[in-house]
Amino acid sequence: MAEQARTVLDELIHLLDLERIDDNIFRGFSPDHEQSVRVFGGQVAGQALVAAGRTVPPDRYVHSLHAYFIRPGDTKVPIVYEVDRIRDGRSFTTRRVIAIQHGKAIFALSASFQIAEDGIEHTGVELPDVPEPESLPTLPERMADYSEELGGFARRRPIDLRYVNDPPWVTRGSDERNHRNQVWMRADGELPDDPLLHVCVLTYASDMTLLDSVLARHGVFWGMDKVLGASLDHALWFHRPFRADEWFLYDTESPTASGARGLATGRFFTRDGRLIATVVQEGLLRVVR
Repeated sequence: MAEQARTVLDELIHLLDLERIDDNIFRGFSPDHEQSVRVFGGQVAGQALVAAGRTVPPDRYVHSLHAYFIRPGDTKVPIVYEVDRIRDGRSFTTRRVIAIQHGKAIFALSASFQIAEDGIEHTGVELPDVPEPESLPTLPERMADYSEELGGFARRRPIDLRYVNDPPWVTRGSDERNHRNQVWMRADGELPDDPLLHVCVLTYASDMTLLDSVLARHGVFWGMDKVLGASLDHALWFHRPFRADEWFLYDTESPTASGARGLATGRFFTRDGRLIATVVQEGLLRVVR
């Protein structure tokens, strides 16, 4: 099992190691074994951030990204990432990336990078009181009794993911629904010492379970109910350095849903309580009762 997990993580590292076509154009691929007809949103976001980061001096670290999912990505076709070098300032660098397939834009990202600076510092939120990750069941263990209903959701993943609360497929249809979704996460193996890679792996993981916090409030879940959904936009702010191969808690909730769209927010904490990132995403969610 450990060797299989290592292989899956190697695949993610390979996916994020884009082919450079010229100074501002990169090419990425989807996993060969990918069964979905659409590219996973976290993949295209992570690859676009890699493309942006490879045009930025190494002493500047990404502190935020804002992205729109424009069209579904085709898993069978390479994705071309075109980088626009918007600004190179004394402290900040800004990049815009367009992901293209079949001659059309499928994804757009803006990312901002900053040199390391000292300044005022505080954290206004605390790590929730949750069990340690090692005490919780693994994702395959959680899904063991639901593998047939979950279908493709039960595929191998490069992220070790452990639910703190009952997963939404367990509380589905129950009156005891969770209004928060909390999972411990980490890359399922050791990553190289490349800060950009760690940020891109967290970006990849940030699209996992986020919209679940919307569905959980209504007792429905992907593949088990008639739910049509897609990420619309995604924003991430990185607050402090971290390693994506060490445990971090992903604490998410949904403040509102309307107009066939749901809004989800999330915070990432290290296990020693540091707030390392904040995310907001709106998704298209059509639920047929």
